[in-house]
Amino acid sequence: MNKGNRSSTLGAVALVLLITGCAGRPSPPPPAGETAPAPQAAPTPAAVPAYGKTDIYWVPPLITSPEEQAAYYVSRLSDRRFIAPGPSGPRYVAAEELGRIGLPAVALLLSRLDSRDEYEVMLALYALELATRDPQLLARTRSDSIELTEPLNPEANARNVAAVREWQVRHPGALEL
Repeated sequence: MNKGNRSSTLGAVALVLLITGCAGRPSPPPPAGETAPAPQAAPTPAAVPAYGKTDIYWVPPLITSPEEQAAYYVSRLSDRRFIAPGPSGPRYVAAEELGRIGLPAVALLLSRLDSRDEYEVMLALYALELATRDPQLLARTRSDSIELTEPLNPEANARNVAAVREWQVRHPGALEL
């Protein structure tokens, strides 16, 4: 046998050994009297949590800027299920997140004061009270933030909207980004 044939034969033998070694050995049959275990079913997808428990903290994944976050949470203001339990009563998640966002949320919140939904107006007012405490906005308004007479009370919406409009008149250029 010449040298070329011997190396190709050894290569073929190595390939066969490699393939049979990777294939593994078949499982031995179960002992007499026992049955083979049933194949396991594919796992079922996890149940979707009830609305209002964990999904109120979900934010769409492509939202990156404070302006986009503000638009998302403003769209959630009128949703009466978008609340979470808090230590001293319910937490209005959308309004509190808008308050945390601050200045970028104020213009959007002001536009919601004309809504026909009293609940949405009430939460927009609450969010405005929180958002106008943003240090950037306080610097522009000489520490003048919105102070509501009765936050979270739909009966006080008209008085609170009037207070917000007065604040707007006192600070016409404060919202420019």
